[in-house]
Amino acid sequence: MTSYEHSAAPYAPYDAVVLAGGGARRLGGADKPGVRVGGRALLDRVLAACADARTTVVVADPRPTSRPVRWAREDPPGAGPVAALDAGLRRTGADDVLVLSADLPFLAAPTVRRLLDALRSGGAEGALLTDADGRDQPLVAAYRTAALRRELAALAAAAGNLTGLPLRRLTAGLDLTRVPDPVASFDCDTWDDIATARTRIREHGHVLDEWISAAKDELGLDLDVDIKVLLDLARDAAHGVARPAAPLTTFLVGYAAARAGGGPEAVAEAARKAAALARRWAAEAEQEKAGKPEESEKDSGAGAPGPDAG
Repeated sequence: MTSYEHSAAPYAPYDAVVLAGGGARRLGGADKPGVRVGGRALLDRVLAACADARTTVVVADPRPTSRPVRWAREDPPGAGPVAALDAGLRRTGADDVLVLSADLPFLAAPTVRRLLDALRSGGAEGALLTDADGRDQPLVAAYRTAALRRELAALAAAAGNLTGLPLRRLTAGLDLTRVPDPVASFDCDTWDDIATARTRIREHGHVLDEWISAAKDELGLDLDVDIKVLLDLARDAAHGVARPAAPLTTFLVGYAAARAGGGPEAVAEAARKAAALARRWAAEAEQEKAGKPEESEKDSGAGAPGPDAG
């Protein structure tokens, strides 16, 4: 098994193709997949949502990512979403494929499962989310791989190539089922969208879950954390802590250090990563208060290197 393949999917395997090579003109040319929301790059947030995909292909120039992926690129680069999807699909092998854009801050694993369940529960060739206005979102969808390949081949034969073709030309020939979800389908096209996403993530009732998810991602941890149990323990030990993110993060740092073999070096490295994440988290909040997007986000990266498997 290669490093970009996942061996423990709880149900029938699927592959994922993430389109991350657009120009982000409405963000002034910023590196949109690397823009951070809740301390994590948008691309890393999407990769976390499909972490149990057997193979994940990102269509873009290689960059650091939070987990290993395959890389692909449309030819020529910038040829549009249909050409990019075709390039990514060529590197997949599962019967079902999840197709995502790289700018979905609220996409999570349960939504991915809903899409796959909707696809597999009937005879449809695709299951896609619809947004708050009822519009189809073909880049938050699960498809039958064979159906996509059929339509891509038909488009290429009719047009001569796939450059510049809109996605609606591709999905028009598919039998689709729709899953309404105005939250998971929210994408970030403008700096106002980025600000909205950052504000929502910090809303009461969500901030701790988001922080723990970001910290686990940063530390390379794959475990379920019972936040209530840990908070109860921390409250008892500290006589009612006022800032519960601190003990939770300390626990994750300790777990990461133990998994790395323990010792002062492992603790120091895990603490360094968590501290850097906390600084980014705080800086992001300050910048939003000032009403200014991060200039550094035009060329920001994310996480640890993700190897290109070919």
